[in-house]
Amino acid sequence: MAFTDKADSLATPPSDNALKSGSLGVFGLVFFVVAGASPLVGMTGGLPAAIVLGNGPAAPGSFLLAGLILLLFSVGYAAMSHQVTNSGAFFAYIGRGLGLHMGIGSAFTSVLAYLAIHLCLFGFFGGILAEQVGVLPWWGWSSVAWGVVTWLSLRSVDVGAHVLAVLLGFELSCMAIFFVAVFTQGGPEGFSFAASFSPANILAGGLTGSAGVALAFAFASFVGFEATAIYSEESINPKRTVPIATYVSVVLIGILFAATSFAVVTGFGASKVVDRVVELSSVDGTPLVNPANVLFALATQYVGAWLATMMKGLVLSSLFAAMLAIQNSAARYVFALGRGGVLPALLSHVNKRGAPSNGSVVVSLLTLAVIAAFAIGGLDPVLNMFYWFSGIAVVAILLVEILVCFAVIAWFRRVPGDSNRFQALIAPLLASAGLTLGLYLLTARFGLLTGAVAEGLDPAATSWAMNGLGWFMAMLPFITLVGGYLFAMSRSEGSQQLLRDDMS
Repeated sequence: MAFTDKADSLATPPSDNALKSGSLGVFGLVFFVVAGASPLVGMTGGLPAAIVLGNGPAAPGSFLLAGLILLLFSVGYAAMSHQVTNSGAFFAYIGRGLGLHMGIGSAFTSVLAYLAIHLCLFGFFGGILAEQVGVLPWWGWSSVAWGVVTWLSLRSVDVGAHVLAVLLGFELSCMAIFFVAVFTQGGPEGFSFAASFSPANILAGGLTGSAGVALAFAFASFVGFEATAIYSEESINPKRTVPIATYVSVVLIGILFAATSFAVVTGFGASKVVDRVVELSSVDGTPLVNPANVLFALATQYVGAWLATMMKGLVLSSLFAAMLAIQNSAARYVFALGRGGVLPALLSHVNKRGAPSNGSVVVSLLTLAVIAAFAIGGLDPVLNMFYWFSGIAVVAILLVEILVCFAVIAWFRRVPGDSNRFQALIAPLLASAGLTLGLYLLTARFGLLTGAVAEGLDPAATSWAMNGLGWFMAMLPFITLVGGYLFAMSRSEGSQQLLRDDMS
């Protein structure tokens, strides 16, 4: 499959601080985004928790609702991509709409988000391999993956796209086989569409209760979909490619998550799904310790043990694909900040293959340092590294997405262009309301998501049930935003002008 359509004829060699243009078409962008969303990881890790701690059989509806909110977000986001082509994506949009200082503050928050996503993936990868294969400790497996990801990130971006396509193709094929098998054979209670998708069931328990918990997990599953604009400088005809890839990515992820989760509910039966998920995910009587076993058990039941075995391997490939996608995204954020004069100009260096090499090396070194710190500190790669950093990442991304909504509105009030009222005002307003709700739910249930719970409180029943570490992690994206804003104010006008030119 071609990722660049006519990339061979259109791609231009990069200069020392310009990314290689014409390297990616719509398919290449979509593969980076969907790989970053890690669909199989979401279904083995996030879905069981959403079912047990959230709204039970209505979890598929929560994934669909989160997808619809992000589709509204994409309307204004895609419209603005016609006028902004920048590897910094979010911070370039926010800088245009809300001012340079806020743009730089959001850039630091975005870098925090991508580093956090990266770290939680490395922790999960190492933890799974150490448990299933052994031979090396978790940090040994994480280090092996770190080396391969770093090497691929220094190659041309279309090389990474081809690698992701192969891995993602196997992953989606297995999920499709599972989906078809369940819906061909039917579950013990038939197809309970109302149980999964009726508004009353989706919102059962209230937004501060079980429905809110499920929505929090659903929003977490879409992290990284904005990567289409991050690669705008490297895409063919970005004013066309980026909007199409954004819509395709959001729709594909939403349908994929909603359909697969509905297959899980159907496979067990709506009235029994919570009990069965608790049973299959429990270890020594503690539920959700082994959530991946839920999907594997259903795959064995409806297809055969061979599919479950294949899925176990593909969870690892899904994690690897996500690590590569996130590495590329984070490196391009660092590159854009270096080229804009906010960070040292050395970070804007591009190697002969058109990859932001110095930015990628910085991301890799930071990642390796944290892996080492967790290993030396004896912290758990899943219970600590995975859950802590995934919670930080989702809060940071939603915070920045809300700022993008307001930036889109502010920008089109000044520069209407060819946008209509729905693109420039209505969709961003609706999206900002939904995202703000999602951010509230995530922070209110942060203790549940990360395990950083105040002693004596039940995070499933009590909002804001966090200990000191939990409060620090939940507030870190906000602290980073304010710190970045103040840092931008302290920079010289020359550096600010470099960034302003970069966004122009």
